[in-house]
This record gives sequence, C-alpha cells and structure tokens, in this order.
Amino acid sequence: MSDTQPSLLVVSAHAGDFVWRAGGAIASASLRGEKATVVCLSYGERGESASQWLAGKPLDEIKQIRRAEATAAAQALGADIEFLDVGDYPLVESHETVQQLVDVMRRVQPTVVLTHPLADPYNGDHPTAARMALQARVLAQAIGVANSDGSYPTKDEIIGAPPVFFFEPHQPEQCDFKPNVLLDITPAFERKRAAMECLPAQTHMWEYYTQLAIRRGVQVRRNAGPNLGLPHDTMGEAYMRYYPQVTSELV
Repeated sequence: MSDTQPSLLVVSAHAGDFVWRAGGAIASASLRGEKATVVCLSYGERGESASQWLAGKPLDEIKQIRRAEATAAAQALGADIEFLDVGDYPLVESHETVQQLVDVMRRVQPTVVLTHPLADPYNGDHPTAARMALQARVLAQAIGVANSDGSYPTKDEIIGAPPVFFFEPHQPEQCDFKPNVLLDITPAFERKRAAMECLPAQTHMWEYYTQLAIRRGVQVRRNAGPNLGLPHDTMGEAYMRYYPQVTSELV
C-alpha cells in the first residue's frame, strides 16, 4: 500500500443512516481538510421512505428524491457520496456488492472505516451492510483478489488495515452497542444539523439526534478529564471500535 493521506470511508445501508449516526465524524474530517467518502448501499427507498409511498409516488421517483436528499446532506458535511443502488428491505448480502466495496476501498484508500454494528434486531439491513463492509476490508488488502474488471491490484492499490468503528444505532441497548470511543463533534455540529435538515422525509429524527448529541457531549466532558475545560455545550457522537488499537504508548 502506498503512503496515504487521512481518508474516511463510511458504509451506510440507506441514504440517511450516515447523517444521523456519523455526520459529526464526517464533518469533523472535512473541517480538518481530510477526504471523506460515503457509500450508500441503497436509497432506503422501500423501508425508510414511508411519506413518499403514502403520497403515491412511484419507486423510481422515490429513489430520485432520496438520492437528491442524501447528495445535499453529503455536500453539507463536506463529503463525496456514491450510491450502489442494491436495494433495501431486504438488503441482500452478495459477492457482487462486496466486490463493489473492494473496488471503492482500493480507490479511496481509507485510513478509517465507519459502518453499522453487527447486531440490530429492528433492521436487518444494518448488520448486513456491516458484514459486507468488513469482508470487503479484508479482501481489499489481498493482492491476489482481483478487481471487478478482472485485473489484479498493484501493491499501491491494495489497502492497509484501517480501523473500523461502528456508529451508534437507533436503539443501542438492543444492539449490544457498548461505546468505547466518544467523539467531540462540537465544531462540526452545525454542519451535521444542516445535513439532517436535508432529509425532510425524516423530520422526526432531527430533534432526536440533536438531543443524542447533547447527551453524548455530556459523556465526552465527563470522560475527558477535569482539566480540559470543555464547554457545557459540547456535542458528541459515540462509536464502538471493532479491532484492537495499536499503539506504542498508553494514553
């Protein structure tokens, strides 16, 4: 693998997931001048677009609406966005989708990967997305695994071993989500809120995730040590690291 600049990759099952759950991390990376890429496996056209179905819109139009919303949200966060359009409810695990993710990873060379946790009894699409992201991460490291066009990667195209963080699900207690990373997103929250407001089909989520950021911000302050002087309006996001951290110093 060639030397790479910081590059964040977010694998999202549906077109809105990345905004609610990882918008702060994405915007923070962008504010630091780092590259951030979002891959939406589906538009959430069947399971997360109820208002559009109730309005009598056809499937293709719903997809166009969700694509436009997610694209605007990504722009608000400062990220690039790609859509694989492999369908939802159910999102089906497949070799073809994993291969598409391998191609994306080799192209964007992620130094960090964010995706869903591996358990969610309320939405099977989420752990399916996580399993495919994890499999693609392993395969993208192997020089003997071909690209989708049949060519084999060069040593500069294979990726290293980027850490993987699971972002917080909607009902964490039911998903075995035990956060061990708290991210201060205070400088980036304005962008996250703007991105949330790009998703009018899910306005009920705006206040929920604003309040969640406030609660996680309280935990950021409580765990940051007494001498850092973090402001009372600290905003946060919670993550769960999947692989061990490698370090030469315990901090």
